[in-house]
Amino acid sequence: MSNNIHTDPAKRHDFVLIFDVEDGNPNGDPDAGNLPRIDPETMHGIITDVCLKRKVRDYLQITKNIPIFIQSETALNRLISDAASEIGVKQPQYTVEDEQVIEWFQSESPANFDLDGNTLTYLGESRKEKDMRKAFAKIEDKDLKKKLNDVATKLKESVEKDILTNDDRMNTQKKMVAKYYDIRMFGAVLSTGLNAGQVRGPAQLTFAKSVDPIFRLDNAITRKAVTKEEDKKRKENEMARKPTIPYALYVAHGFYNPYFALKPKINKDDLDDYTVSSDDLANLWESLEWMFNNDTAAARGKMATRGLYVFTHDNKRGNAPSHKLFSRIRAEKRKEIDSARSFSHYKICINEDGLDSNIKLGKLVHEEEKLK
Repeated sequence: MSNNIHTDPAKRHDFVLIFDVEDGNPNGDPDAGNLPRIDPETMHGIITDVCLKRKVRDYLQITKNIPIFIQSETALNRLISDAASEIGVKQPQYTVEDEQVIEWFQSESPANFDLDGNTLTYLGESRKEKDMRKAFAKIEDKDLKKKLNDVATKLKESVEKDILTNDDRMNTQKKMVAKYYDIRMFGAVLSTGLNAGQVRGPAQLTFAKSVDPIFRLDNAITRKAVTKEEDKKRKENEMARKPTIPYALYVAHGFYNPYFALKPKINKDDLDDYTVSSDDLANLWESLEWMFNNDTAAARGKMATRGLYVFTHDNKRGNAPSHKLFSRIRAEKRKEIDSARSFSHYKICINEDGLDSNIKLGKLVHEEEKLK
């Protein structure tokens, strides 16, 4: 797929993603008891862009073992610090032997400090001793506070620089862009600890919105087991809630902007080079097609990608505005249907009349089901 026009990182790509959910909760709202998200004015269902990006990340990490930055296993500041170490930036480190100090770091987990066994690493931007000591300012135990201040002194002595140079920051950022797929594609804030700046990603998604208003069910369920030992005598089961949507078809739009994937030129005559590869784009299209297959859960019911349409321009800027291209792909409820309860109750309308000859429409996923 590396020679496919739709995987060319030097061209602009605008895409439409159509997917559905049946008897599930595609994206719960924590501010509404985890009910499916809605636009309260129109009652159309919405799914956030970060929810969809999470599925892309998980698919590529699970199926292809591609390194992902935004993950649950490791703190982000630790990954930024590790990248800096890999390019030769020395991190403030100290081997802690005092058990009281180790217990304090384990229990308090202060920001910018990472304790692995008895090896303590400082992950913050400033390596000045006074800035490290700020984490211990409110400790009332004078003996403990003195020990922790001594630790800050040892951490400061382990490095020469008080703060990273601009070259250190930029090289750390380049390392992370090269290493992590989601930074290359979606961008990331890398200034939370050791400051490696921000990356603006070339690929972005909008919120997905349902074609029609949705009806949210809040189902009561029971579990034939109790949680607490003391409850065994007075009840036999536990009650809970399970929110679902009987059926909804969603549409999201996305953009790939090659200008945000361009590497800086050293000389003005250098050819364009990109942080994103053809394989990266191929993986994006693949994940958008297959991500729901590898994200199955009882709460989500049945979800599936029904359409993925990519408009590829013949240059970086683009040959037509995105919104005009998006209007060419529509999902419509069939006229004879009052209440849609399956994908067959919709039809996908594609208008290619008058499409600029320099724009190629790729129907990477296109499903049509006959009305049942």
